[in-house]
Amino acid sequence: MNQEVTIEQLFSVFDESAVLLGRALSIAYLEALGETAENLFHGYVMQEELNDMDEKRLQKLYDNVKLDCYSKESIRKSYQLAILKGMKEHVQPNHQMTPDSIGIFISYLIRKSNGNKRTFTLLDPAIGTGNLVMTVLNEFDEMVEAHGVDLDDVLLKLAYAGANMLHHPITLHNQDALERLLIDPVDVVVCDLPIGYYPNDVGAAKYRLKADNGHSYAHHLFIEQSLNHIKPGGQLFFIIPNNLFESVEAKKLQSFLTEEAYIEGVIQLPESLFKNKQAAKSILMMRKKALGVKKPKEVLLASMPSLTDKKAIANIMQKIDRWFSVQQKG
Repeated sequence: MNQEVTIEQLFSVFDESAVLLGRALSIAYLEALGETAENLFHGYVMQEELNDMDEKRLQKLYDNVKLDCYSKESIRKSYQLAILKGMKEHVQPNHQMTPDSIGIFISYLIRKSNGNKRTFTLLDPAIGTGNLVMTVLNEFDEMVEAHGVDLDDVLLKLAYAGANMLHHPITLHNQDALERLLIDPVDVVVCDLPIGYYPNDVGAAKYRLKADNGHSYAHHLFIEQSLNHIKPGGQLFFIIPNNLFESVEAKKLQSFLTEEAYIEGVIQLPESLFKNKQAAKSILMMRKKALGVKKPKEVLLASMPSLTDKKAIANIMQKIDRWFSVQQKG
């Protein structure tokens, strides 16, 4: 079956059943989507408060879908489309979903960085709906033990239901990621950094990157918290605003990173992936300092062209491959 047709069919089931559930239970589309994804995973209607007619209509939709017959990518993409529909209704700016192409590219960077390492642990301290992590996990399949943190229980329920449908082992924590985390240090951190101010000044006070005056930048604190929860020599892949090192707190951030980590690369993402030039982002690739870990011979600086320009993409990928080859020979 054509993958596009498969994705469209699955999306239709997610969408129809979420609309039906939302109306029956008087809940928002995104909440209903999390509920219907759980139903699909189990294969039956779990909401006991539904009337017989609604339950039968839902069950008929579910009976037409056997998740085991679909690829993990088809499931993830169709579920993502439904989440995107729900996000258009009401969601905060920080809750934008990370584009697939970025997740696939970060997976490539992790694979190149890890060398022959077969298994690893991963943390996303701002997991949201889980699309970034699920994209990475689909690329590595069963090699990764993952953890995710988010304060928003609706987004976390969507991540939970998505992980179940894709059979990915992931532990989810419903809490403020900048409070104390009961998570052992991991090998890899990936995070689409939440941009803005952290309102909890008392909580921010324990961080070295706290602001001297007023509220601290949440994205700076997330970087510090990530370095607190990664093993020595572990790698971090942050999706950052292009102006990260131009803010009033940038000097403090640069000084902190110089002490704690090696910046291995900054890769500017295509502007076409974002709403406008001001919203454009880059990938910051770092490694936590440790005995035996060497500073890179040079920092990888690259600017990704439009994803439709295949020749330019091939040239950039060759440049990145050469950079990794030089580092690994050293």
